[in-house]
Amino acid sequence: MGHLTFHIVCLLILASAFHVIYGNFMDKLAQKKLCVDDECSLPISLVKAEEDYTAPDCRFINFKKGQTIYVYSKLVKEKGAGEFWSGSAYNEQQADEVLLYGYFPSNIVNEQHVFQKAEKELLTTDIDFFCE
Repeated sequence: MGHLTFHIVCLLILASAFHVIYGNFMDKLAQKKLCVDDECSLPISLVKAEEDYTAPDCRFINFKKGQTIYVYSKLVKEKGAGEFWSGSAYNEQQADEVLLYGYFPSNIVNEQHVFQKAEKELLTTDIDFFCE
């Protein structure tokens, strides 16, 4: 029984390594981000999309006008760059359907409700811009 467990654990490790190897580390959109907590796991605010958005690459999310998005981090704007936030979009007609997590331009959403102020400034890491 011990050997079987060892082999299963080895296979799981190899499978997760295989998955990571085939991802892409994309360019950073910013060096810093604002969050509520150290893990950026608590929502900052709830926003509503003012227009449809088609993601230009795998770091971003697609959404339709009127969709609700929970914001978890706000990238600190850098000279010559756009201002991007990260979050998860939800389909209100299918409340249990969560769309992918990703970035989107802050100028095409309207902040509906602020849960907590994002006062914790953190450095972004390569994993913040990793795509599978």
